[in-house]
Amino acid sequence: MSKGNVFQRLYVGNGAFDIVGKRRRWYVLFGVILLVCLASIIFRGFNLGIDFTGGTRIQMPAQSASGAISVEAAKESFAKAVGKDPAAVQTVGTGDATTIQIRSETLDAATVATLKEGLNNDLKPNGGVQAISDSAVSASWGGEITTKALIALGVFFLAVAIFLALYFEWQMAVAALVAVVHDVLITAGVYSLVGFEVSPATVIGLLTILGFSLYDTVVVFDKVKENTRGLLGLTRRTYGEAANLAVNQTLMRSINTSLIALLPVLGLLAIGVGLLGVGTLKDLALVQLTGMAIGALSSIFIATPVAVDLKMRDPKYQAQAARVRARRDNLARKASGEVLTGGDVVESTDDEALKAELRHEKALAAAAGTPSRTAKAGDARRRPTGKKHR
Repeated sequence: MSKGNVFQRLYVGNGAFDIVGKRRRWYVLFGVILLVCLASIIFRGFNLGIDFTGGTRIQMPAQSASGAISVEAAKESFAKAVGKDPAAVQTVGTGDATTIQIRSETLDAATVATLKEGLNNDLKPNGGVQAISDSAVSASWGGEITTKALIALGVFFLAVAIFLALYFEWQMAVAALVAVVHDVLITAGVYSLVGFEVSPATVIGLLTILGFSLYDTVVVFDKVKENTRGLLGLTRRTYGEAANLAVNQTLMRSINTSLIALLPVLGLLAIGVGLLGVGTLKDLALVQLTGMAIGALSSIFIATPVAVDLKMRDPKYQAQAARVRARRDNLARKASGEVLTGGDVVESTDDEALKAELRHEKALAAAAGTPSRTAKAGDARRRPTGKKHR
C-alpha cells in the first residue's frame, strides 16, 4: 500500500518517517555542525561589544549640510584625529534620525575633545560639535552580565534536570539537557561564524531560546510517555518504534509552531539589518532565529533518539525488543506456510490492546476529517416518531 506523499504522511503522523531508526545519521550530521561551531568559537572567538571589552563610544548625526556622511569618511576622520583605526563604525537608524556610532578602545578626556573637533571640522555634522556625544563603558559591567548569565544558565539546567527526572524519567532528563546544550553551542558558534557583535541583547536572546527549545522537547517526550505506557507487557512495538511514532505524531505541530515563531523573528532581523541598521535589534533577532530553528530540530533529531539509546540500555527493554522481533519472525514464518513447533511460538500478550489501539486510531482519523454527529444523533433520538403507544 502506498504511503502517500510527504504532506499526507505529515498530516496523518502514522510513523511513516523513520527518524529514531536512522538516528546515527542525525548524530553524524549534527555532530559535524557542532564541531564546526566549536572550532569557530575556539579559534575565531567572538566579536565582543563595547559592553564586554570596555572603551569609548562616539555618536554623531549622519547628515551634514552637504549630504549624508559615509562610514568610510568617519573612519578616516577618526584615524586622522587619534592616530589609529576605530574598533567599529556603523550607521544606526533611518531618515533624519540616522546616526553614526564609532567604537574604540578607552580614550582619555583630552583625546575625546580632540576627536570631536576633528570630526566636526572634517565631516561638519548637523548641529556642530555639540551634536557629537561620547560615553565611556567599563568592561567590568559586561563581565558582571556574563557572570550572572552563567549563573542563570546553571540554575536553569539544574531545575530542568530535576523537573524532567520527576515528571518523566532520568533518561529523558539527560536527553533534554544534551539537546539544550547542543542548541546553546550551535547558536554561539553561528554567532562566532557570522561575526555579529556580542552585546547584552545577545545574552538575553540566548537565555530566551532555552525555554523554547525545552518546551518543544517536553511536548515530544509527553507523547513518548503516552505511547510507551505499559510497553513491557506488549509485543507490538519496541521502545524505539513507539518513540518514533510519538515524534511523527507531534512532527506537524512542531513544524507549525516553529514557523509561526520564526516568521516575526525573520521580520525583526530584516528590519533591523536592512532598514534600521540597529545593532541591538539585529543581535537579538539573529540569536533568536538561530536558537529557535536549531531548538526545533534538536527536539526531533537529538533529544528523542538520545532518550531511546539510554532507555535501550535497560535489560528489560532489550528483552521486550527481542520478544517483538521473535513474534514478527513467527508471524512471517506462519504467513509463508512454515509449521511452527511449540518452542517457536511466542504468545502475543497484546492482542486486545492492539485491537483497541487500532479502533482508537481509526476513530481519531475519522474525527479529523468528519464533523461530529453527536448532536444530530441526539436530535434524532429525541425527535417524535408520530406513533402512538398503547
